[in-house]
Amino acid sequence: MAVTVYIPTSFRRVTNNRDRVELAAPDISRLLDQLEASYKGLKGLMRDEGGEVHRHVNIYVNNEAIESLQGVRTPLKDGDEVAIIPALAGGGRARALGRP
Repeated sequence: MAVTVYIPTSFRRVTNNRDRVELAAPDISRLLDQLEASYKGLKGLMRDEGGEVHRHVNIYVNNEAIESLQGVRTPLKDGDEVAIIPALAGGGRARALGRP
C-alpha cells in the first residue's frame, strides 16, 4: 500500500530536498513513525514526545484535515495523498509597530 507524502519546504533539509516520499502505513500515526525513522531529523518537528501532533502542524489526507477525520488514527489506503503543513508565523511585531 503506497501513500504519497508531501514534505513542506521547511522540512526538506532532512529529506535530502525531496518534496514527496512514498511510504506504506495503515494510519497517520504509523506513517509519522515511519517518516521519523527514515528521516531522523524530522523527530520532534511534527509531534511531541507523547506522539501528539504539534498545534502548529496541520496534516491532511486527500485535502481533508485529520482533525475532521479520526486524528492520528485516520486510516490510509493505497493511493492516498498526505500533506504535512507547518503553520507560518511572523510579521506581527512589525505590524504592531506600524511598519510594513
